[in-house]
Amino acid sequence: MTAHESIPAGLRGAADLSNLGRPAAPAQPAAAGAGFGAPAAPAAPVAPAASDAVQVSSLVLVATDATVGEIAELSSRVPVALLIWSPRSPESDAMRARLGQLVEAFSGRLVLATVDGDANPQLVGAFQAQTVPTVAGLIGGRPVPMFEGDLPDDQVQSVFAQLIELAGQNGVVGIAQATGAPVEPEPEPLTPQQQRAFDAIEAGDYPTAVEAYSEALELNPRDELSRAGLSQVRLLERLSHGTLDDIRRAAAEGPTDVSAQLAVADLDISGGHIQDAFVRLLDLFPAASAEDRGLLRQRLVEYFDVVGAEDPRVRAARRALSDLLF
Repeated sequence: MTAHESIPAGLRGAADLSNLGRPAAPAQPAAAGAGFGAPAAPAAPVAPAASDAVQVSSLVLVATDATVGEIAELSSRVPVALLIWSPRSPESDAMRARLGQLVEAFSGRLVLATVDGDANPQLVGAFQAQTVPTVAGLIGGRPVPMFEGDLPDDQVQSVFAQLIELAGQNGVVGIAQATGAPVEPEPEPLTPQQQRAFDAIEAGDYPTAVEAYSEALELNPRDELSRAGLSQVRLLERLSHGTLDDIRRAAAEGPTDVSAQLAVADLDISGGHIQDAFVRLLDLFPAASAEDRGLLRQRLVEYFDVVGAEDPRVRAARRALSDLLF
């Protein structure tokens, strides 16, 4: 992501999720702000046994706001590495696959839970994640600082090994056994136009990506993946111009300047502040000129594509926009 605000190292202030799980026997997890540099005092050694087997559908799970309690409970038996990613960030999406492969190499001694940060604001807020990718650990429902951004595989393996060691010190020594149940449906193969757009995004060539997605929509106007991709890459292209400070300063100085507010709304969306972006633009609508109303409507529709039609915030904002239009 080109224009984003990083979070403080160590997930300072991250929420304790342990109350959402129901472990059979409370462990003594590390404090939320301890991190690997200050491990908790070791608990009495616990030898692995047959009862330590933990049945999971897969070593790579999908965590949501609705299932966070299940993930917290699971972390009382086997350590969980949690990745917050975004479909708007090709880097974090690629990291999802990499981390899944690395976790599987540990033969069940930890599980990976992936979180779509755009669709799960409660989990993003709990971990104070304002950039993607963000990776944290969970032991006994408590967050453990890990890292932000991308790391080479060997460094990720080292961090995972430390998470497993810290879990063992706190009596969390389960071994996850995958039942083989599918977690996510296999994605549809990309069309040539979609693949060209993905390659262009990876190269930072947003105009080519816009062109490729536009061609895909000309061939198939019902291609929702390309429609969402087109809105996302237009957002990325806009974010590649200007600096955070300049954009926020212009918005503060011109609260009714539609162009300035559109620019800062892009920052809101990119940082996961979905509701803020919607409210910002909807509040401008009643006093805006006919031309500016057209710009506001177009941008909101793009945001709806970026966030996803099933998101309740999108449904509410769409109703509010309809009321303003009609």
